[in-house]
Formats: sequence, C-alpha cells, structure tokens
Amino acid sequence: MSVPVFEEFEPAADCGCPGCARQRRDLALGLPVRRGGHPAAHGARRALVLVTAAGVVLGGGGAGAATALTGPAGPVDAAPAGGAHGMDGAGGADTPWPGPETPQGGRGPLHGAPGPGADPAPNTVPTTDQVAPGTLRQTTRAEIINRAKQWVSAQVPYSMEKYWSDGYRQDCSGFISMAWNLRSNEWTGSLDRFAVRIDRSELQPGDILLFHNPANPTRGSHVTIFGGWTDYTHTSYIAYEQTKPRTRKQATPMAYWENSDRYVPYRYLAVVSGGSTGGGAQPTEATPFPGAGKFGPGADNAYVTRLGQLLVERGGKKYYSRGPGPKWGEADRRATQAFQLAQGWKGREADGLPGPDTWELLVTHGGKDIGGSSGSGGPSAHATGFPGRGSFRPGQSNAYVEKLGEQLVKRGFGKHYLSGPGPRWTEADRRNVEAFQRAQGWRGAAADGYPGPETWRRLFR
Repeated sequence: MSVPVFEEFEPAADCGCPGCARQRRDLALGLPVRRGGHPAAHGARRALVLVTAAGVVLGGGGAGAATALTGPAGPVDAAPAGGAHGMDGAGGADTPWPGPETPQGGRGPLHGAPGPGADPAPNTVPTTDQVAPGTLRQTTRAEIINRAKQWVSAQVPYSMEKYWSDGYRQDCSGFISMAWNLRSNEWTGSLDRFAVRIDRSELQPGDILLFHNPANPTRGSHVTIFGGWTDYTHTSYIAYEQTKPRTRKQATPMAYWENSDRYVPYRYLAVVSGGSTGGGAQPTEATPFPGAGKFGPGADNAYVTRLGQLLVERGGKKYYSRGPGPKWGEADRRATQAFQLAQGWKGREADGLPGPDTWELLVTHGGKDIGGSSGSGGPSAHATGFPGRGSFRPGQSNAYVEKLGEQLVKRGFGKHYLSGPGPRWTEADRRNVEAFQRAQGWRGAAADGYPGPETWRRLFR
C-alpha cells in the first residue's frame, strides 16, 4: 500500500513539464500567493510536493507528459492549467474562473459535454461565500457513494490537467465535485461553500474530510469521501479518494495519513434522505451515532425508535405509556434525560437530547441504568462502563477522573503526575492518556489524550 508522504523537490532546470516550468517562473518573478506564486516568494528555492512512499517519478515532460492516460471510459485531454506536482486542484479563492494560472488546477466549468444525469443548466462557477441549497442538485448518500464507485471501477488516472469523460477534473477536488454532482469543477479552497461543517462523530457515508492549506495549497491540500467506519473503534474508515496513481477505495486512518488533525468534516448542503450504503436497513446496536438532527421535536425516523428501545432496556420503560415509536415525543426526552442524570451529568449534558456520548453508552451497555443501585456514587473498585467523554474535560472533577488516573498508574502510564492522581482533570491526566493511546498504535485524533469507550475498555481490561 502506498502511503503519501512529503518530499522536497527542486524544479530541474532542464525539465519541461508544466509544473516545473511554473515553479521556475514563480520563483523568479515572486508572484503573490493569490496569483499562484509560491508563499515564500523572493526567497524560496524549494517547493513541497506530495509523492508516495513507494516512489513516484516526478516530472516527465516531453511528448509522454502531453499524452492522455487511457482508462475504461476514456479521459478527455484539456489544455494545461499550469499544474505543479501536487495532490489536488487549487486556485485563488478570490479569483473567479477564468483567471490566472495557479499552482494546481483551479475552479472551472465542466469540460466538454454534460455528463450522465446532468441537467441543461449552464456550467457556471459560484462566486458567493456559500451556495444556496436550493440552487444545488439534490442527491442521496447512496448516489454519492455509487458515483464514487464508478471512478474506482474505471480506475480513473490522477491528473490536475485532464478531465474524465463526465467533464470533471481528475484530481481529488474534481472527484468530490463529481460525486456531489456539482455543476462545476471546484478546488479544496471552495468545496466548503457547498457544504456545512459537522462534528466527526456525525460523519455518515457521502460526507467529506477536507484539508485545505491556505498558506500553500500545494502542500498537502486534499479531500476524501467518508464511506463508513471500519469498526466500532472509529479509528479508521473507508475512504474514497482520487490520488496518484488512480482512484482508490481503502481503509484509512482517521482522518488521513498526514495532517490528520487538520482534516475538517463537511456535509453536502443538498444531501437528502432516500437511502444509504446500508440499503435502508434499520439501525442496530452497532450503528454509529446518526447525528443530533435525528432527535428532538419533529423527528420521525427509525433512530428514535431504536433510542427508545435502548432506554427501555436500561430502565426507562416507566416513561412510555406506549411505544417506543419513530416519532419523537416527551417520553423520549424524559427517558433520555433520566439516563443522562443517572450518569451524573448536569445542565446541558442532561437536556434530554441524545448526543454521541449518550448514544455510545446506550449501544455499548456502558454507564449506569436509570434508577440503578449504584445511585449517584462514583465507579466501583472494578472496571465500570465508560461514563461518557463529558467526564474528562478541563474543569471537570469527579470520581471517574481519579479512577482513570489510578488505572493509568497501575498500567505504567503515570509519569506525568507530579502529585495525585486526583478527581480534578488536569493536563497531566491528558498527557498520560495520550501516552497510553499511542502505546496502542493510535495516532492523530485517536490519540488526543481524551478517553473514549475503546480507551476505557483497553485500560481496564
């Protein structure tokens, strides 16, 4: 498996490929970043580019570079966009297409005839900060994933200068533009205009993980499609992405191999219900948290039913005179709140609306039952169910923090404690937890020092 890494590249004086020619010109002229110049203009002599650990031959000018790569559906050649060696299409966010050449492929209309399923609307490039949802083509999650799979099956070659037969540019942002069925080719600096930012715990198939480096778009900017978690630990997911040498689908660490903590999750503004990759199956105990929008006044779906069933199993039957059912009601709110209060949560953490922590405790049978014999006391001398992430945050003081610290010391991960451990959450607790997580081989967001259900399970097993 090729793992992308960064490597320094100095454009050769005799290389005729568009990327090297562009780099030499920019370094000489010192163009500003927004016009495609290197951010370290007037002084820079090197450009960071993305290659693979397996070794990708850079450059390659001449006739070979101008020849279109072939594929099952056949690519469409396009005029060079001045693309340097890099991972994704980019362009000045304040420069509407057409505009100056950029270090990577920029924003632009679809190339050639409209692709399958396209409407006759003109191929225009949005210029507003965020696109109104009503102007976008609606699509379901299943349709997003199915479009992504078409490129995977076709093994579309990666290119910042060429366009596939459906009109979309063959780099990672062109891939997202295609999967979301946008009317234009976007870049990493503009995709967020078509989406709303979400929390990682809310990720569902068809959402994206986006890293845009505004200081230097050629340095690591990339985007992947979230295809679902690989298992209950949520430390890796199935990623659909356009990268060298061709479109691929594979298990990927959350959020990516490099710059993991800088990838931001987004959801397409015009995604609608109507199926997912699961074929519309009913939620089970293994189902990840579906998002806060599935619960609360007006909600009517299978997740509400499943929530009620889990609450009844944990002692919430007395709140339901009938049901549970798919339509959210006061019984659901009161039962949820009773479960949250049983965990010792207060204020907004016990508002009766389930969040990822409430859901996780319910589906993993963790925490305390409603009206359980453990009452409001702290954890027992033995391992208890995970109490929820809210117990381990700056300012928190409870018996769970102390129990966590004691277990860390027992397992040999207490070197950051100068005193204690005690009930108040401190930076020493976080650093010790981080050391334990890294010992499990986790990196990035999976080793941030804040315990989740899997950290808790492994620590106390």
